[in-house]
Amino acid sequence: MQRISYTRSICPVCGCQIPAQRVQENGKVYLQKSCPLHGEFTTLIWRGPVDYVAWQGGSLDYTELTSCPKNCGICSKHQQGTCCVLYEVTSRCDLGCRFCFANGGNGEDIPLEQAKADISAIAGHGRPLIQLSGGEPTLRDDLPELIAHAKEAGCSYVQLNTNGLRLARDEAFLAECAKAGLSFVFLQFDGTRDEIYQKLRGRALLEEKKQAIAACAKYRLGVTLVPTLVPGVNTDNIGEMLRYAVSLSPTVRGIHFQPVSYFGRYPQPPAEEDRYTLGDLLADIESQSQGLLSLKNIAPSHCDHPLCGFHGSFIAEEDGSLLPLTQPSSCCCQSTAEQNRSYIGTRWQRGPEEGPDTPEDEMEAFLRKAKERAFTVTAMAFQDAWNLDIARLRRCSLHVYKEGKLRPFCANYLSLAEEA
Repeated sequence: MQRISYTRSICPVCGCQIPAQRVQENGKVYLQKSCPLHGEFTTLIWRGPVDYVAWQGGSLDYTELTSCPKNCGICSKHQQGTCCVLYEVTSRCDLGCRFCFANGGNGEDIPLEQAKADISAIAGHGRPLIQLSGGEPTLRDDLPELIAHAKEAGCSYVQLNTNGLRLARDEAFLAECAKAGLSFVFLQFDGTRDEIYQKLRGRALLEEKKQAIAACAKYRLGVTLVPTLVPGVNTDNIGEMLRYAVSLSPTVRGIHFQPVSYFGRYPQPPAEEDRYTLGDLLADIESQSQGLLSLKNIAPSHCDHPLCGFHGSFIAEEDGSLLPLTQPSSCCCQSTAEQNRSYIGTRWQRGPEEGPDTPEDEMEAFLRKAKERAFTVTAMAFQDAWNLDIARLRRCSLHVYKEGKLRPFCANYLSLAEEA
């Protein structure tokens, strides 16, 4: 194996921070680490034709010993601000998915007044985008009240992270959420075949997903489709999901891929064949999109670490094609959390229905179209105890509010393996 660089990670058994190195063999990149108590661990972190080092703009060593991720909060050593704050309003859920970062199921709601106090505290962290999550947040009948409070408290945008089942069947509830100020919907959407939902979610759900999208269209709520990508289940469906998402523009504002990570609830510790890396996703987008988009119009994250995700901005044309707006650029160009939040909000939120009162020139017509039919292709590759890289963790802009403080998403949901 050829060493690429040094970093720091954790032991997946005891959670202690330990040295690690990124190594390459036969075109694959691995994270290697050794714990004095629990031995050596090697985990696949990159695979595919896109060059790992070039994608992240070089290969830098990271060797600083910090307190991450134990007792982790957003400390002075954290290198990025807060773009989005995820807040779990309940641990209840009406599904029992095989994969669930929040390990949702039976549980309780956060008491209403406590939830309002927490949301006010969240708004004080720079007026972030707040993502109301769970469990399944739509199980709360008072969710519209929480949405209204988040807007009144000053959160820039209010996003609903949902499986969509209640949105599909309860139009009055959805109408209340929209009236309260809901900005957009983050919809669990794992594929265009019911067999995918049977394997990942336990039952056929495709029709209910379609109904949820149609209901959101009625209230001009932008929807971003969020697939969890699991090898052998739906990674062959990426091209179909892309084309389906584009066909539902302008209601569907984009698709946000999430390669599976092993924290929260998952069937078993991952083997190499269970891994689906960001490099795999880039390769499959290229091969399955059938010319719909090109990787030259997909850029590494400029806000979080480039190995954490990517983004591409497009206009969804009425003929089902995509007009690219993102140009190739260096991933070394870092954006702030505020800039990233504005990027997300202006593309994922649908504006009021409007048409020009006066004749438009060519540029005015283009700008209106770019706003009305904005479409994004994005991804977030979360980290678990096996592939955690402290260098990546320190650039995280997606934070979770829990017990009075903000924590990087992957630090908050880490699950340790059982000792052999």
